[in-house]
Amino acid sequence: MRILLKVGITAVALWAATALIHGITVTGDTAGRRALTLLGVAVIFGLVNAIIKPIVKTLGCAFYILTLGLIGLVVNALLLWLTSEVAGRLELPFHVSGFVPAFWGAIVVGVVGWLLHLVLGDDD
Repeated sequence: MRILLKVGITAVALWAATALIHGITVTGDTAGRRALTLLGVAVIFGLVNAIIKPIVKTLGCAFYILTLGLIGLVVNALLLWLTSEVAGRLELPFHVSGFVPAFWGAIVVGVVGWLLHLVLGDDD
């Protein structure tokens, strides 16, 4: 049940990013199709973060220390951009048009996800 809540929160955060950031788009002929696309992209984003992010953080530990963690913003942007590429290969109509939209989108996804976790709670 907890994983479904996390996927739902990520999907809503991705929707907020598509609504707020020019360059992040989700297309579909119906609202239901767009919602399913966002749920699929949320699953992909979760898998990318679960698999690749720990490796990057481990290998780039010195950069995290040197930049006082600000490199994390760049890493999150690149992971969102990678998610867009994977979604494209899976023929999901979600697209991030470059690094700058990915950077701002990652910030929006992070903030909205954090706020939703505060409101909805999580039994961690």
